[in-house]
Amino acid sequence: MKPQVTRRTIIGQAGLAGLALAPLANAVEAEHRDDKAPLNIVVAGGHPGDPEAGCGGAIARYTSAGHNATCLYLTRGQAGIHGKSPREAGDIRTAEAESACKILKARAVFATQMDGATEVTPARYAELTKLLAPLKPDVVFTQWPIDTHLDHRACAALTLGAWSALGKSFSLYFYEVDLGSDTQCYRPTAFVDVTAFESLKRQACMAHASQNPAGFYLNDHVPMLRFRGMELGCKFAEAFIHHDQSPPGRLPGA
Repeated sequence: MKPQVTRRTIIGQAGLAGLALAPLANAVEAEHRDDKAPLNIVVAGGHPGDPEAGCGGAIARYTSAGHNATCLYLTRGQAGIHGKSPREAGDIRTAEAESACKILKARAVFATQMDGATEVTPARYAELTKLLAPLKPDVVFTQWPIDTHLDHRACAALTLGAWSALGKSFSLYFYEVDLGSDTQCYRPTAFVDVTAFESLKRQACMAHASQNPAGFYLNDHVPMLRFRGMELGCKFAEAFIHHDQSPPGRLPGA
């Protein structure tokens, strides 16, 4: 018996065809981009050291290819040095962040929030949006919102708000920091091979001398880099989650 052709079956078949063609459409869109035009990359983090630890390899890979990178820090790490006043700690950690950015050939930009007491308010949404807008980002990386540290959660929420306020115009990715102890429930959708740039990432992390970098980098991040590398099939990799409603971004090496 010949199957009955109805409006529903025609629509269903068209929908399946659309799904099948979607990857091709994305590939065509990517192919027609000007791959030689420098991208503006922004990596947002709750504290000095977060962008470097989560995306240092990718940042180095971007800047080595001629792209522009900015590390946007929500705080200056004012609560991060035992025995130092908030101002003293903030000055030290600001200098460390600027040194790390020089290693990665990135620019450092700071919001005005307080370490350990970050706020997610309309005024804070407006502040981060105002900082992001003139950077004209093509791709933004921020922290994953399911995290044990309140400053990391605030960074994710405020970046998401800025992305929406700026018309969802840039690609949005989430990165991991101290997987298991901070970042939770993280299932990557994209990977970047950073094998050739691990030494620069390491140097940038070691620039944060006040934070026991040998401890947090060697104990936490080297195993993460190796694990993500095994998933990708290389020695060291960083892993990201792409926001499905944001434009497809050009990751380094893609």
